Amino acid sequence: MPQSPSIVPGIDRDVCLVLDDFGHIGCAWRETDVEETDFETVITNLLDGQFNNPVRVIAFNTAEGWSRDVSEVVALELRVRCANQGRELPESLEQFVERYESAPTRRELFGRRT
Repeated sequence: MPQSPSIVPGIDRDVCLVLDDFGHIGCAWRETDVEETDFETVITNLLDGQFNNPVRVIAFNTAEGWSRDVSEVVALELRVRCANQGRELPESLEQFVERYESAPTRRELFGRRT
């Protein structure tokens, strides 16, 4: 299959998006500024309570042509950060972390780029 040009010219980096559950009105991929879609910022925003009830986190890089569910990696990172900071996991993240901590480990973990 021939390579197609990127649908997002000039953005050659990993992007993370959060699927958030808004209860009776349903789930939606949260709109966010492109500069706030890196792994580190998404983790910070989750810990800061910027999401109601996260359901899934996906990562993709259109320039490299890949996408994957990184929810397990995010759940682990959230648990580790809270432990390292001596803080409780925010209530809004408890279901998310518990759901993915019990999921089977994936062969490929999301690699953060600097």
